[in-house]
Amino acid sequence: MSRRNPPVPRRLLTAALAVCAASALAVGAAGPSAAHDHDRSADTPARAPAQSDPGEAAVLGDEHAQEHAEARRMLAAIGDYPQTTRTERLKALGESQAAANQGFDPSQFGRFREYFPSPDFAAHVALLPTGKVLLFSFERIEKNPEKEPAPTGTIGKENAGRAYLWDPAKGTGTSAFTKVTPPVVNMPDGLNQPRPAPFFCAGHSFLPNGMVGVFGGNLGGNGGSGAKLSLVFDPWQEVWYQNKDMAVGRWYPSVVTGMDGRQLIMSGQSELGWGTPTAIVERFPALDRSVPVAKTDRPEGWSVGRFKADAPFKRDYPHLFSLRDGKIYGLGRGPDQQWTFDLNSETRSSLPARPDNPPAPGAMTPPQGFGRNYGSAVPLPAGFRGPDSVLVLGGDRDDPNTYQLVGGQWSKQQPRAFGRTQDDTLLLPDATLLTVNGAFDIRDYGNGGYNPNADLKYRQTELRDENGNWKLGPAQRLPRGYHSNALVLPDGRVMVTGDELQQLANDPDINDDMNGSIEIYEPAYLHQGSRPVLGTVFNPSVGYNERITVSSTTANDVTRAVLLAPTTSTHSVNTSQRHLELRIKSRSSGFLEFQAPPSAAAAPPGYYMLFLLNEEGAPSNAGWVQLKPASGGQTP
Repeated sequence: MSRRNPPVPRRLLTAALAVCAASALAVGAAGPSAAHDHDRSADTPARAPAQSDPGEAAVLGDEHAQEHAEARRMLAAIGDYPQTTRTERLKALGESQAAANQGFDPSQFGRFREYFPSPDFAAHVALLPTGKVLLFSFERIEKNPEKEPAPTGTIGKENAGRAYLWDPAKGTGTSAFTKVTPPVVNMPDGLNQPRPAPFFCAGHSFLPNGMVGVFGGNLGGNGGSGAKLSLVFDPWQEVWYQNKDMAVGRWYPSVVTGMDGRQLIMSGQSELGWGTPTAIVERFPALDRSVPVAKTDRPEGWSVGRFKADAPFKRDYPHLFSLRDGKIYGLGRGPDQQWTFDLNSETRSSLPARPDNPPAPGAMTPPQGFGRNYGSAVPLPAGFRGPDSVLVLGGDRDDPNTYQLVGGQWSKQQPRAFGRTQDDTLLLPDATLLTVNGAFDIRDYGNGGYNPNADLKYRQTELRDENGNWKLGPAQRLPRGYHSNALVLPDGRVMVTGDELQQLANDPDINDDMNGSIEIYEPAYLHQGSRPVLGTVFNPSVGYNERITVSSTTANDVTRAVLLAPTTSTHSVNTSQRHLELRIKSRSSGFLEFQAPPSAAAAPPGYYMLFLLNEEGAPSNAGWVQLKPASGGQTP
């Protein structure tokens, strides 16, 4: 009769996993001789063995526990990361980028143009309808990129959030950034230490009045415990509002805006800590209030309401999309966790499992429901009625394929050049796709965990044309994986940022206040001749099916007009992206008239960028258009 092993206490299991994951780092940082004492020369004094944890020894055995103790000692012995290394790394990355990109014609592949420092790590970004970009993350507890800089396991005042605005109109210097500190809160951690709200690793999306709702964050400790925070950023006043707490804590939740203008909040690890994802679904605002439509509608002290159906995702940060039928599509990282949510009946229905590539023969099979790592998903353009399909890509370093969900069925689509995780894929005004960023795994760029050296391929962009075919493009300056982000600016350029480890490893001055960095990519359509000119948008706030009238000195050259939703993203999750064609209803000398989308199902209420395009696909600078809720913000 066989005897089963006793259950492993959670504390020891977590510690064991962490140390095992860090062992390769410890060997690489301390050197083989430190990892293997028997490799020392005979005249080297013997070093006393590290003291093992008795609890670990009881669970894992003496030898394995001793290995963990040695790994912990080596990790603790890692020295600081010298400024010379940071400076030389950034120089080398610039040189290798220039060499790699020599063969890429900007008119076919675009090009990277500017690279400049930023005050924030930008683990979260949002393009605001003012044209400014909101960046937010955390106050670092570590500046060595070989260690964890985020206060995930920290409670107390060090576990704090921070936020900044970047104004592209002011350029790239320090004066272009403004600090917008989140509300000071007293977290329920028993320490009574008020600090700026630790809202990093929250979820977010836009409200119909252009404000950003942010939900969840870091309570601290136990591998990442969920905060109940509910906040709103007002781009018009450039201030934060605090609302009533959610029913449950959420660490790594997802948020999407539905056709009713309300935000649906799903998943995230609860306040109990890592390994406790909540199935409870909530929405903001609760049904006792209309959604905010006017710039003066101030969501402060408002309630979050309960949605009747649950969402039992086993992993955090599912992809959420509002598609043409008005339903919310919840696409979990596990292939068996794919659902739709009906906003009217508040019910959940199942979708077929995603046909991810099975593990190769002999490869380790992931646990049931484990699924993909963090990777992209995009609602594909489908004319003026709004998207009716989603393309899932990235999140699996061994699977370069892309998977399309349309009509409730999955199909495998054209692959990218290689598998990558932590990537960001954007819808461009011309309806093509751009992938930037990516890595081998979390904190791993191809050379082991917490090793900033990255394989060049993860710095290469990938471009998808209107036929669904992919091609590799130019390389970005920094490798950017975990916590990387990107968004399309109103002038058609692409902002690339994020990944605090890489930004720390390549900081030109680690002692100044510019902790992050931003790189600008110019798509090929900016290098193909003249662009259309968009003048005045005469009715920037319109209802569905109404007319949008604009002036243009190049009206006769305009062949298309599109609405592109602004991005708010984190952890490769971007629920706000959307691309819609506008029907051209009339054209005269200097003026164009378009018809707005037919319904809120086609395009949820809120702010969109309006681009004019010519026959070559080059876009104008964008104007902003607000689609107003058809029912004054009431639930249909």
